[in-house]
Amino acid sequence: MGTVGRSWSPWRAVVGFGVVSLAADMVYEGARSVTGPLLASLGASAVLVGLISGAGEATALLLRIVSGSWADRSGRYWSLTFAGYALTAICVPALAVTPFLAGAGLAVACVLILGERVGKAVRSPAKTALLAHAAAAVGLGRGFGVHQALDQVGAVAGPLLVAAVAAATGAIWPAMAVLVVPGAIALLVLLRVRRSMGDPIESRDETASTEVTAVADRRRSRLSRLRGRLPNVFWLFAAACAATTAGLVTFAVISYHLTQDHVVPVAAVPLIYAAAMGAEALAALGSGWLFDRTRGRVLVALPLLVAAVPVLAFAGSPLIAITGVLLWGAAGGVLDSTVKALVADLVPASRRATAYGVFAAVQGTAAIAGGVMAGALYERSLPILIAAVAASQLVALILLIATLHRHQKIRAEAASSLP
Repeated sequence: MGTVGRSWSPWRAVVGFGVVSLAADMVYEGARSVTGPLLASLGASAVLVGLISGAGEATALLLRIVSGSWADRSGRYWSLTFAGYALTAICVPALAVTPFLAGAGLAVACVLILGERVGKAVRSPAKTALLAHAAAAVGLGRGFGVHQALDQVGAVAGPLLVAAVAAATGAIWPAMAVLVVPGAIALLVLLRVRRSMGDPIESRDETASTEVTAVADRRRSRLSRLRGRLPNVFWLFAAACAATTAGLVTFAVISYHLTQDHVVPVAAVPLIYAAAMGAEALAALGSGWLFDRTRGRVLVALPLLVAAVPVLAFAGSPLIAITGVLLWGAAGGVLDSTVKALVADLVPASRRATAYGVFAAVQGTAAIAGGVMAGALYERSLPILIAAVAASQLVALILLIATLHRHQKIRAEAASSLP
């Protein structure tokens, strides 16, 4: 991919991508906060709501494998990024018309909700590859951390905006219509970022932009290159993050405990969740900075953080439980940002979109499996749940240490090969 354009510094490009994500998150997180009530108002059953939301998440994860590979093969990183954001910017505000479509409203709403998730799948690998290219000049950890922090601002602001408009008008559809504004802002800022960065360039010299990826390329066999396989160290890291993700108990299970066991009032749950999102943003910034200073070793703390979540979050004391929720948010911040910095360091730049697509699918599958496990074990025995999470994090820690060891070995070989 080409160098960052002269009109913007690398940091401005990173922040530009962050603003795009902030605005886009306002759109789709705002919509997702009321998807259930909206579909219910159109006549949907609880089964249909669950089916559409589940199918949407599966689509957003599994299609990334296809879109990521497509981005790397075609070099159309910007085209896929624009197409994905455009789908979100169009589909979500279009939900405003569904109450006026009589019997067809429910079907149209379902199509639009799934369309938004397709947009997420189409853009994510290509956008993340472009972001990694821009962030390489300022530090991958710091770049992804700043981006994630801005992203979380949108994740909080979107639902708040929707809630305010719905409360003021007494209806959901005006809130969907208002989301056309941040959607348009996302596309306009993305256009400006694209002009500042230029087009991706399919060049061997430029795509092997780091010492690590250059050596990784030389180490792979010719057959491996022909098949376009990802490096083994990537799969090792993906397995480590899958184990970590599976052990991170979902907020749905945590909030169930908080309300059913009367730890906190129901009205306090959204506020606690918002605090967790703030912790996620701060953790992304802090871990990103440490990532660049420690060459990735800060990630060793992640399994320890995840293992502590159920011990604290499922406590009977409000203060201890809230502390656990904040740790849950912090762990999510690292998983959603800093781990992507290491992915960018483990694979050739020409395969980053493919890697991010596969990585998202692996993490998503692990999250679903972990959510089912947490729900089942919580109902059976809390100590067993804590033990299961601890065991999964021990596996994650071993795999992560192995990943970092191989990563450092590649770095050492790269340094020794320099003239």
